Amino acid sequence: MLKNILILVCLTILNISYTYAEINENAEFIFKINLTKKPTTRPQTVAYVPGEKKYYIADGGLAARGSDYEAPISKSLIHTFDENGKYIESTRAGFDNRSIYFNEKTFKLETITYNVSTAAGFAPMTGIFSLELDEKGLLTAKSEVVSQPSASFGSAGTMPTYDSKNNLYYAKQENSNRVFVLDGKSKKLQKEIKLDFDTPNVMHHDVASHFVAFTGKPGEELILLDIDHKRFLIYNKDGKYQGSSALPKSLKIRAQNHFNGLGYTLNGYYFIYLDSDGEFGSYHAYKVLK
Repeated sequence: MLKNILILVCLTILNISYTYAEINENAEFIFKINLTKKPTTRPQTVAYVPGEKKYYIADGGLAARGSDYEAPISKSLIHTFDENGKYIESTRAGFDNRSIYFNEKTFKLETITYNVSTAAGFAPMTGIFSLELDEKGLLTAKSEVVSQPSASFGSAGTMPTYDSKNNLYYAKQENSNRVFVLDGKSKKLQKEIKLDFDTPNVMHHDVASHFVAFTGKPGEELILLDIDHKRFLIYNKDGKYQGSSALPKSLKIRAQNHFNGLGYTLNGYYFIYLDSDGEFGSYHAYKVLK
C-alpha cells in the first residue's frame, strides 16, 4: 500500500515538472523574416510547409466591389520565403486572408478568409480554400473550395487556427476570453472555451483580439499573446492557465497586433509582425514551448 502511494506521489511530481518544463520562461528568439514588398493592407498569419521547407505569409484586405470590367477579387498577396527567411516571390491568390495553415490531413496549404462566419454579410470568395502549389512549392494562384462560410466561427475578424490531428478549428472571439471550437467536417460548434484571464491578471483589451495559436502540445495546446505585458500566455485545451513566457521588454509591439500580424507554424514557432523593423516590417519567430 505504502509502495503504491509513493509511486503515485512520484508520478504526480513528474507530471507537475513536465507541465512547467514545457514552457520557456523567456521566449526564445529564433530568426526573422524581412518583408521585401509593402503589405497590400494588413499582414496576417504565417504557414510553414515541412515538405517544401517554405514559409508563406498572407496579407489581408477586402476586395473591390467589382464592376462590369473587374471581378470582386482581393488584391492581397501571399509571400513565399525559404526556410531561412529568404524572399522568393509574391502571388495574388484573390482572397482577403485571415489565417493560412498547412493541413496535415490533406497535405494542402489552406486559407480562411475574413468574415468566414458571414457576420458582416455574405460576399464572394469567402470561406475556406486550398491553395495549389507547383512541384517547386510555389503558389500557382489556383485554388479550390474547402468549405463555404459558417456562422459557427462567430466574429467576422476571427483568425482561426487548425488542429489537424483531431480536425478541429479554434476561433478566438473578439473583445472576450471565448474561443469557439468547431468540427472540421461539419463546421458545427463543438464547445466554447473560456480562457482564464483572472490568474494571469489580464483584460480582453490586453491580449490579441482575434487569434489564439493551437500548438498540438498536450497540456499546453493554446498560446495567447498578451500585447500590453509583452508575454505569451499558455493554456490547456480547457482554457486553464498553465504559465507565461516573457518577450523582451524593448520589443516594439503595436496596437495593430491586437488584430493581425500573428501566426503559429507547424515547426513550433510563434510569429509576430513588427512594422518598425525594416522598410516594410518583419516577422519575428519565437519558440515558446520546449
